[in-house]
Amino acid sequence: MHDAPDSFDSAFSKAVDLGNKLADKDKDADLWDIADGLLAGAIQYWLYSRQPCGDSRCQDCMPISTAEGRMAELKRLMDELASESEYFHTPTDSNAGRA
Repeated sequence: MHDAPDSFDSAFSKAVDLGNKLADKDKDADLWDIADGLLAGAIQYWLYSRQPCGDSRCQDCMPISTAEGRMAELKRLMDELASESEYFHTPTDSNAGRA
């Protein structure tokens, strides 16, 4: 799967672009509603893509072979991606240091 980094970057960029287009199209739109809708769609697609193959001995599917396993993997991935975001920490966070 040599296309994986390109696919990830393309999906990431298009999701951000879509959010920006929706916000630009409706200046009165609530940005949180747009973001929540994008997240709901992303979660729906992620869960769809993580359906186990049906072979109970499949090592690739073992971590996602139950609903609980899929949720654990989703939460792990969300933590990883969120902490890597340039927006994870902001100067206006309530626990940000002030000098």
